[in-house]
Amino acid sequence: MASNTKFAIIGIIVAVAIVAGVAGFAAISNDNVPEQAETTGAPTMETQTLTIYSGRSESLVGPIIEKFEQETGIKTEVRYGDTAAMALAIIEEGRNSPADVYYGQDAGALGALAKEGRLLKLSDPLLQKVDPALRSPDGEWIGISGRARVVDYNTNLVDKSELPDSIWGFLDPKWKGKIGWAPSNGSFQSFVTALRLIEGEDRAREWLVGIMANEPVVYSGNSPIVEGVARGEVHVGFVNNYYLHKFLQTDPAYPVAHHHTNGDAGSMINIAGAAVVDTANNKEIAERFIEYMLSEDAQTYFATSTYEYPLVEGIKAVGPQLPIKEINKPNIDLSNLADLQGTLDLLRDIRAL
Repeated sequence: MASNTKFAIIGIIVAVAIVAGVAGFAAISNDNVPEQAETTGAPTMETQTLTIYSGRSESLVGPIIEKFEQETGIKTEVRYGDTAAMALAIIEEGRNSPADVYYGQDAGALGALAKEGRLLKLSDPLLQKVDPALRSPDGEWIGISGRARVVDYNTNLVDKSELPDSIWGFLDPKWKGKIGWAPSNGSFQSFVTALRLIEGEDRAREWLVGIMANEPVVYSGNSPIVEGVARGEVHVGFVNNYYLHKFLQTDPAYPVAHHHTNGDAGSMINIAGAAVVDTANNKEIAERFIEYMLSEDAQTYFATSTYEYPLVEGIKAVGPQLPIKEINKPNIDLSNLADLQGTLDLLRDIRAL
């Protein structure tokens, strides 16, 4: 394994501060589907087991995976863990990996697996279901659901007209003590990686140092930031879009709203995505799982249960969210978000971590 890739994946693990063990997992080995399965008594597609390495938590995706089993008759064996740890496990297991599908919550880990040559090219009809900007340029992974970086603000304390069009506007001293952020959070670190890609290392450092000069309040993650904004502890917070809508579902008068910056890293779109691993015993079954995740039922589930952006045409996001096509997002190759080690080094160097 290339050292840079390994460091990048390890960096993601450190970033989200989750330890996922590789040991203790009972691998399920799939048999190939013979052409005459109905006459030989060998397993059919529906009686085989699909092994999924999931970097998305069971509480988020377990229900839709169960529905896939019920509707297709295909059994699944799901190993849940941190996105980066699951990718690293596949790489370290090599040709002995039982993984058929990798399902991660960040494009960076998918990009790292692709760079290691561990993913199979997806079929063209499957790839065409999603905008090219939200899938691998080489067709090796595909976005299942999307999330946007946003600036959430307290609607009682901030007039929308006060909010800057660029993340650079938050370096203004008037925001001193009024910003919430979570430097140890993986999604924030993906944002910083995008900032480095777009602006360059020096400019990314300049922005981070400038924000620190405004004495931001540090939170452990996105949900605590949104809650802090609502309580008025801070006026604005750097988060992903879907956290707010969990609160709006229980309290429509929740005093927080989204603000999108204009074409910079502050409005980047990241994805949770899936890929077929090169150790898959049956690519057709693996692609059938991914196709199901892009079905109307599954996309509606992501829109209404996890409050993410559906990526298939015709399914709308829930709540007062700007349609994904209307977000003025930066033009970046999401695969390049794999380089989180440099981001961690930068954050530590300026003592944000």
